[in-house]
Amino acid sequence: MNQKYGVEVEDLGIKITTGSMAKQANGAVTISLGETTLLVTATAAASLREGQDFFPLTVDYRETFSAAGRFPGGYFKREGRPSEKEILTSRLCDRPLRPLFPKGFMNEVQVIGLLLSTDQINDPDILMVNGASAAMLISDIPWNGPVGCVRIGEIDGEFVTNPNHEQMLDSTLDLIYVGNEKEMMMIEGSAEQCPEERFIEALEFAQVQIQKIIKAQRELAALCAKEKREFPLVVVKPEILEMCREFSADKLSAAVFQDNKLKRQADVDAVMNETAEFVKGKVGEEEFSMAQIKMAFEVLQEEVYRQNILDQGKRCDGRATTDLRQISCATDLLPRVHGSALFSRGETQALVLTTLGTSRDFQDLDGLTGGSKQKSFILHYNFPPYSVGETGRFGTPGRREIGHGALAERSLLPVLPSEDEFPYAIRLVSEIMESNGSTSMASVCGGCLSLMDAGVPIQTMVAGISCGLVTRFSADGELEKYVLLTDIIGAEDHFGDMDFKICGTREGITGFQLDLKIQGLSLDIAKEAIYRNRDTRYKILDIMQETMPEPNKKLKDCAPQIKVMQIDPEKIGMLIGPGGKNIRRIVEVSGAQIDVDDENPGRVLIYAQGVESMNRAVSEVELVTGEIEVGKTYKGIVRSIKEFGAFVECMPGKEGLVHISELADFRVNKTEDVCKLGDEILVKCIGVDDKGRVKLSRRAALCEQQGIPYEPKAREERPDGERRERRFGDRGDRGDRRGGDRRERRSED
Repeated sequence: MNQKYGVEVEDLGIKITTGSMAKQANGAVTISLGETTLLVTATAAASLREGQDFFPLTVDYRETFSAAGRFPGGYFKREGRPSEKEILTSRLCDRPLRPLFPKGFMNEVQVIGLLLSTDQINDPDILMVNGASAAMLISDIPWNGPVGCVRIGEIDGEFVTNPNHEQMLDSTLDLIYVGNEKEMMMIEGSAEQCPEERFIEALEFAQVQIQKIIKAQRELAALCAKEKREFPLVVVKPEILEMCREFSADKLSAAVFQDNKLKRQADVDAVMNETAEFVKGKVGEEEFSMAQIKMAFEVLQEEVYRQNILDQGKRCDGRATTDLRQISCATDLLPRVHGSALFSRGETQALVLTTLGTSRDFQDLDGLTGGSKQKSFILHYNFPPYSVGETGRFGTPGRREIGHGALAERSLLPVLPSEDEFPYAIRLVSEIMESNGSTSMASVCGGCLSLMDAGVPIQTMVAGISCGLVTRFSADGELEKYVLLTDIIGAEDHFGDMDFKICGTREGITGFQLDLKIQGLSLDIAKEAIYRNRDTRYKILDIMQETMPEPNKKLKDCAPQIKVMQIDPEKIGMLIGPGGKNIRRIVEVSGAQIDVDDENPGRVLIYAQGVESMNRAVSEVELVTGEIEVGKTYKGIVRSIKEFGAFVECMPGKEGLVHISELADFRVNKTEDVCKLGDEILVKCIGVDDKGRVKLSRRAALCEQQGIPYEPKAREERPDGERRERRFGDRGDRGDRRGGDRRERRSED
């Protein structure tokens, strides 16, 4: 009978157990924080695929709606393709796991995380990384872990470990930190222009916090870990490697050291093919393996790149280790788009387009595990095959595209204006035109310029750059030498040890991501890389500022116009009308979009494509929600006819009296002589009494229209006795007629 084991992380509330579920996996744990619980499994294939020459590691995190007690939407009522959150969590977990597998280990490994329950308070992404580490550690799969993962926030100047969703709303830092007992392995996140010194303090704080998680995993492994199995390692045969080195040494160096990427790749391939023919002649057709040649050339290229950088400071494109590639920027490139920019750095180029939309264009988020329900800023990154001179799958974005887009998005988000100041939905699309390293950083720089071209009032400019690393270790694993590389190209990323991307302003860091190929990075080297990136970022910002010193003051003519109106909150119902009747009518007659802000009472947003549409919509809203004002002229409808005048509706639901003496500039005997029920007449408000009764004048409106001064007309006065006689006489006449009628009816009876 299998036994259940469990440990708890000191002070952090994380519990890790194993032995109760998924017992046929190589390793399986459940990990929980609060009422958020994940099952994480690790499984390795027992044998290699035929002809395999790469390490197929798959990390998948999946959320089920049942974890939140909900049904999936749609016809099938079943979970579909992974969400962006699931993909980003999978990538987050993959990156620190991958470098810790033994070199040459190529059996397929699959790490699967399944969200079993969520309290929608605690984010499961941190649990996924820690659960994967624990599952790998207790399994029989060779792996040089464990690692610990925490999220660090900063609230009111204090660092907080694993803040929940509500706390993150007040945090100026979102740092996800993964490390081992001594060094960091991976970081990712964003900040609100965090100074480099404070950022380093956060890294130091996080390194201390993960030790509690690593300690708990060690305790669990001591209770139940399986003995590590021996798996065959796939490496190049020493004799094949030497043959290739002997034949291609000089030719390979000549092929590598040139500044054109495609020419370099073509020349390296040509040398490899020549070497393959040479080796085939040496070992014979039956013993020859092209896979061995490819592995040998991976080793040889790595040696050429790394040795020249470490020993001579020589990079393949001729730059010094601190040099940037040539940068050029351009904006306002395309008609009809709301904003555009082209950012080029060496052989890396991004065309970034900005689109402004209305509140209806906000992206709805499922929010299965908590957090925001909508996004008003979106950045999409596309990496077509032509950007690297190849053919391939084109269309649906893969994990890489989603990850790079998310990095650029969170790096630009801190400098965007608030929705109160700029209530537009904003979408950036980064189309990679050419790629040779750090296209995500080009997307940040191009995205910033594109926003400015669109007239988005960003707080300040943002730029990003990547720093690389090449190291040399002694036989006993001690670091002997390292060199940092500014602005790495694709080959330096592939054959180097680090890709440390940092974005920010002149005031501080806004976004960051660290990937390693070695099994840890010391804080001292990380500090040096952080300051190197800062100095380089300033240079890029200088170049960008020369191209566009500040955001455009006006939006493009083709962009939707917006007006924010503040009305009496009690009149929102009047604006909407019964069943939305009023607001639908205004939208139909004006062609504008009208949104009522539920979070800010009385706030109304009007979006329109043209000035005429905007003016009509504003006028209609004012008519529905405004008050009749003294001195203003209105086109009203006669709603009621009286002997003493007419009641005219100037605004929906609001009317005033036009006294018979104010109907015309001549004496009017009967109201009907001037207007009839339903007539549309021009009137001017000449007063509002202390009871709120509105006095209107058609005569005043006509005078204003003709440019004639308006003089209030005094009512004609008669002696009191005369007025009394007339009233009494009238009554007597009416009484006689009524009396006579009654008498006649009685006589007939």
